[in-house]
Amino acid sequence: MTDTDEKAVHIIGGGLAGSEAAWQLAERGVPVRLYEMRPAHNTPAHRTGYLAELVCSNSLKSLVLPSAAAALKHELALMGSFLLKEALHNRVPAGMALAVEREAFARAVSQKIAAHPGIQLVHEEITSLAPLLAAASTQQIIVATGPLSSDALAEDIARMLGREHLAFFDAAAPIVEAESLDRQKLVSQSRFDKGEGAYLNALLDKEQYLALVASLVRAERVTLRSFEKRELFSACQPIEEVARSGVDALRYGALKPIGLTDPTTGKRPYAAIQLRAENTRQSAWNLVGFQTNLSFAAQEEVIRRIPGFEQVSFVRYGVMHRNTFLNSPEVLGSGFELPSEPRLRFAGQITGTEGYTEAIASGLFAALNAYAALRERSAPVLPDTSTFGALVAYATTGETRHYQPLHVNYGLMPPLSQKPRGKRERYAAYAERAIAATRAMREANSQLDFLPAYELPHFDHLRQER
Repeated sequence: MTDTDEKAVHIIGGGLAGSEAAWQLAERGVPVRLYEMRPAHNTPAHRTGYLAELVCSNSLKSLVLPSAAAALKHELALMGSFLLKEALHNRVPAGMALAVEREAFARAVSQKIAAHPGIQLVHEEITSLAPLLAAASTQQIIVATGPLSSDALAEDIARMLGREHLAFFDAAAPIVEAESLDRQKLVSQSRFDKGEGAYLNALLDKEQYLALVASLVRAERVTLRSFEKRELFSACQPIEEVARSGVDALRYGALKPIGLTDPTTGKRPYAAIQLRAENTRQSAWNLVGFQTNLSFAAQEEVIRRIPGFEQVSFVRYGVMHRNTFLNSPEVLGSGFELPSEPRLRFAGQITGTEGYTEAIASGLFAALNAYAALRERSAPVLPDTSTFGALVAYATTGETRHYQPLHVNYGLMPPLSQKPRGKRERYAAYAERAIAATRAMREANSQLDFLPAYELPHFDHLRQER
């Protein structure tokens, strides 16, 4: 290994996060070695050997402000994102969303990465981090291997961090916005009055419970790929599968009413759905034990029939699929670094920042931190009033419990000082604050040598009332 190699930043994984991180660092004059095991070692989901291949949808979600997805794109444009610009260049018609022609997008990214003089692209599977960590004290390593990390590397990471800090399957319940719940129909109460009413509860009578079970049984389910089915249901049964096992199964399981009291009757309810706060601000709530494999449309239909959920907005739908991710709040620092080994940091969906655009942002953020460490400059602190800053705070604060992957959403953000009454007006205020906070962050961190910012002029006409 040459001196140049020893001083390089080693990036493992050529997906969205890894490709963005590689470009950001190389454009700042930092030598990069980017390792991608494909096409020699493929995954069950990928179809090509290109970098930045999109394996599921070809959509990077909404371009329309004031959605959180659109606000994140504006934040990325302000920070000079490489991949977002490539996505814009390879856009296909998709209404108000940014969708790309998959192969053209991945091919363009691959060609530019391969041609960059500061990036050495190595098609090789990394099965252990130890050799890279033993190389040179000045290097940084970014692991951006995504939710389908190879078995060997996932096992190596599990040994390093402790198996309890690495999840191999994502069995997640829906999370909903606090402001969209009808609190008049919910009861704040912990079982047996323990915990100072730490949970919200939707209390069900027999008729309501039976209607819920019936709707779960007939609702549309997602068909899993074969590689997503392996070991999935041994760890956590979807709520609709439990409902299929017997009409009373749920009220003796996840929906058991034990320890709860209906204040209108003074008696135990027939069944209960508990909600647990996702953050200290209690701006988002998790439906406890409601992990599901229903389609997103079916989740909306079923859950909006629950008393108090009639107008609910989802921070995240329930999902069940193969998804290797870290328990980031327990193991990562604020720059996605491993505190016990600060040369090693993670990026992308392996950190639990879920979604294509979030993966791009995660790679850019990891690159900024690696660059700051290499050049001995102040590390960036993303404001939690920005969409991605709020997601990073959620992913790296020890206050987060029962961590599960999330997209950017306004439910994670600090409350507005003056909250508009309407939902759209409220989201517009969040978006405006987020973009302004990102602009101010860039201006205050000139030592990070940001790439040129750019506007999203092609989509101004989409900023319209729906």
